[in-house]
Amino acid sequence: MTEIFKNLIAGERVGGSNASRNINPSNTNDVVGEYAQGSVEDLNNAVAAAKAAFPAWSRTTPQERYEILKKASDEILARKEELGRLLSREEGKTLPEGIGEATRAGQIFAFFAGECLRLAGEAIPSIRPGVGVEVTREPVGIIGMITPWNFPIAIPGWKIAPALAYGNCVVIKPADLVPGSAWALVDIIQRAGLPKGVLNLVMGRGSVVGQALLEHKDVHAISFTGSVSTGRKVAAACIASNPMKKVQLEMGGKNPLVVLDDADLKLAVETAVNGAFFSTGQRCTASSRLIVTDGIHDRFVEAAVERMKGLVVDDALKAGTHIGPVVDQSQLDQDLKYLAIAKDEGAKLAWGGEVLSRESPGFYMQPALFTEATNAMRISREEVFGPVASVIRAKNYEEALAIANDTEFGLAAGICTTSLKHATHFKRNSEAGMVMVNLPTAGVDYHVPFGGRKGSSYGPREQGAYAREFYTTVKTAYTLA
Repeated sequence: MTEIFKNLIAGERVGGSNASRNINPSNTNDVVGEYAQGSVEDLNNAVAAAKAAFPAWSRTTPQERYEILKKASDEILARKEELGRLLSREEGKTLPEGIGEATRAGQIFAFFAGECLRLAGEAIPSIRPGVGVEVTREPVGIIGMITPWNFPIAIPGWKIAPALAYGNCVVIKPADLVPGSAWALVDIIQRAGLPKGVLNLVMGRGSVVGQALLEHKDVHAISFTGSVSTGRKVAAACIASNPMKKVQLEMGGKNPLVVLDDADLKLAVETAVNGAFFSTGQRCTASSRLIVTDGIHDRFVEAAVERMKGLVVDDALKAGTHIGPVVDQSQLDQDLKYLAIAKDEGAKLAWGGEVLSRESPGFYMQPALFTEATNAMRISREEVFGPVASVIRAKNYEEALAIANDTEFGLAAGICTTSLKHATHFKRNSEAGMVMVNLPTAGVDYHVPFGGRKGSSYGPREQGAYAREFYTTVKTAYTLA
């Protein structure tokens, strides 16, 4: 019989009522494993375990928490090739990308191990004589986490690590499509010496486990990464709950990359292709709108198509693969639907978009580039979440900036230019949370804040020292001397 990977509740492995098969999108005949499907009862037990563990865990010393997170970091980094291979096998990003993501998870835990020792408060003189004021940060309580399938170890890592560093307890529900990486990560953290009940993993359907997590009265905060439509439901549920829950949302993006006439053409093409198509375009920070000014437009399109023709689409674990498969049939169907929509709207398919056959059965698709797109088209307004990008022509920098900002999203934005004037102006005037100059929009260091504006994000930033804004609550205390 195939081993079933069970949920972790109160430090024990607990089987769900049934299990789901984790399928390799590079080879649909390959079953990564069978993972328990949790129930509402499992979720309730996990929250109860976290509630029981919180009083003691929230009062541990910074040194105790540091040692556990640092030990977890050491094991993640020591096993980065193994974890990266698991990640690539279940999600479909190339092996170098998978190893890179596992490495990032290890670095995140090392950073937040240090944050355990860096948490500080303030001593402020009162306006009243003989009165002292202390401002300190304390853990929020029990944090519910709902994570997506596209970064199956990094995103759970950058939510779990700060939550634990600041003394919270956690119940996490990873994406049902890719539970393996989260299971391995939680296993490492638990064995690093975490007390039972501090970290609980309940796998399963969002409509079952996720909904129960949102509705549970003993969960104090929810951190969610996923689609805009689901994010809105999460926010509404958190506000409607009694008591209301603190909420943090990371959602979609329709990220622009502006290419000006003075850009280095080779650099601009590499920046665009990397940002738009690597990780199969399945990144909320992907450059899906390429806004190119008149003077370089035709040369850019020609060079981008030539670069795309050299990209190898194949099994994620094969050496030399540049782009792996789409994550599953449903996502492939969505990508193909948007190709048809773009054509119907009048955009021209410059290259790609073909469904491919490879040695093993999988969800393979050529990256697709459209030209003659406008910013009013659905292909320019809605997040495809696949290897699909459109080129929008602009007369000059001013028009390009206006087009870049004309979106409901505001996660990331980029510009390729050799002009310090335009680079500086763009950084200040781009309506995005993260701005890149001559760099792909996809790619943010682990020690800096991650997040956007408008419909892309809601609530405090993730990652870096800014994570404390969500995972702690501020207390002001007065003392009469």
